[in-house]
Parts: sequence; structure tokens; C-alpha cells
Amino acid sequence: MTRNPARTATCKQLLDTYHAGRGTTTVNKLTFTGVGHRDVYNITAPFMYNGEEVLMGRVEERDSEFSQVFFFTCHDGVWRPRAHTHTYNLQDPCWTRIRGELIVGGVEVITAADDPHRIVSWVTQFYRGYHIDSLTHFSSGPGTMKDIRLIELDNGSVGVFTRPQGERGGRGQIGFTVIPSLDELNEQTFIEAEVLQDQFVPEEWGGANEAHLLRGGMVGVLGHIACFDSAGNKHYYAMAFSLNPETYKATPVKIIAVRSDFPAGPGKRKELEDVIFSGGLKRLGGGRAVLSVGVSDAEAYQIEIADPFDEYES
Repeated sequence: MTRNPARTATCKQLLDTYHAGRGTTTVNKLTFTGVGHRDVYNITAPFMYNGEEVLMGRVEERDSEFSQVFFFTCHDGVWRPRAHTHTYNLQDPCWTRIRGELIVGGVEVITAADDPHRIVSWVTQFYRGYHIDSLTHFSSGPGTMKDIRLIELDNGSVGVFTRPQGERGGRGQIGFTVIPSLDELNEQTFIEAEVLQDQFVPEEWGGANEAHLLRGGMVGVLGHIACFDSAGNKHYYAMAFSLNPETYKATPVKIIAVRSDFPAGPGKRKELEDVIFSGGLKRLGGGRAVLSVGVSDAEAYQIEIADPFDEYES
């Protein structure tokens, strides 16, 4: 992959730009019940299903990485598990709609054969169906690949975002490819996706968290960019860019939210204090949007911000 150093900004450079132009925000912490003492974080954006608003969230003990994904509905300002609805032994849920079907994804952890408490790998799993209560599994990503996201494009084909690492992707780059339909979604599709250029410097990494079809056929990508500091702590920031699905050319990454936009609160571990996970974006119109995020791997928030995709539709 050819990289243009003059065009690829570091986390620090993007942070400086973000803080210089920081706009007005409104923050709301989500309250959950019905899950015991477990944390709910890394939520999706809400979506409408049978006339009610639904979101998915990662539910787990503070000292564990073994989680379940719940569907939640909101009653009197409190989110509670949707009645009589299946839960999934997954992390970091996502959703989209393709040709009328609800597509749900999440990350399944793989444990060691001799130790069920030791996680050795993970696989992204996808489910599909017209009803939340009857989703069926239809595709699995390659081992250790997170941040796989799907989107229906203008012509009915399916855009696929991937997150290669290692020889093709270093610590984590974003890949993209287009397939005719979900029937073509297989391991080869994920592995052979083209790596986007000029996204992250080699010491940093990122991934796609949600994709939006924009006016004119461009794809707006909500994602994250991340880095380590000298003490080994992780820093994750919400970011966005747009992609031309025909040429695979992307606009520069921009940060749209950071941990300090939210109140101080608990974290899963010290090295995760400065982490937010971009779960989804609801565009409101009028230049505003609501971003749903997980904070410090322990809490869930929504923050109203300037719509990061508006500039790509002008």
C-alpha cells in the first residue's frame, strides 16, 4: 500500500484541529435496567422496529470480556431488555438494513481449548432476517478481524468495510470492496478487500463502525482512530470520512468526538480511560446529528454534534 505522508494526519494533529474548531454539544448518559450489575456500553444508534425505538448494547461484568448483546427499548427514559428477545454471546454490536432485511453483527470471542477463560481469538458473526425474533446466521469474518461493516449502495450492491492487520494492515487499516449481494459475502471477500490509502500512520490504527449512504451516492463512514501513548495506554477517538464507492477514494479522516466531551466516570481498566467507541449516528437534519458511543468500556452516552456528513453532500 502506497502512503502519502503529507496527507496522512496523526492522532495529535487531528486532535489539534478538533479542539480548535470544537462546536456546541449536548450530552446524555443512557440509563439501563434489567441486566443486574453488569455494564452496558458500545451501543448502536437506535433504529425503529414495529413502531418502537430499539438499540443494541454490549453487556458484561466490569472485570470480564465475555459479553452478551441485548436488544433494548426505552420506557420513561430508561432502557430495558426487549421482552422475549434472543441475546447473543457477542461483543460490539452493529446493524444495517439491506434490501429490506435487518442485518446484525457482532464479535464472537474464541477461547483456548484447554482454558475456557482465556480468549485467544475472535470472529465477526452476521445474522439476517426481517424480524428481530427470527434472525439467522449467514456469514463469518476471518479470524481476528473486527470492524466489518456492510451497507446497501445506490445500485443495490453491497459495500463491505473490513479491518485488515499484519502484513496488509499493520496495527489496523480499513479495507473496502463491493459485492453484488449478501450471497457473495464470504471469507475471501473480507480478505481481498482493497486497503484504503492515507488513513492512518503506521504507529496508529482505526476501523469503520457504521456506514451511511449519502446524497449523491457517496458513503459516509463513522469510525474510530486510535493510538498508544508512551505508557501503553490506549486512546480512541470517534472519527468520520466519506468514500466514493466507485473509485475507492476517501476524504481525509476527521475527529468528531473525544473522551473529554463526556463527564468523568468509571472505566474498565486504567489504560482504557481515554477511550470512546463510535456505535452509530442518527442524522437529525438541520446540520445536527446524535452520536451513540461507549465510554471507557463501561458506560453508554449519546452526544448531539454537528452532522459530520453534511459537508460531503454540499
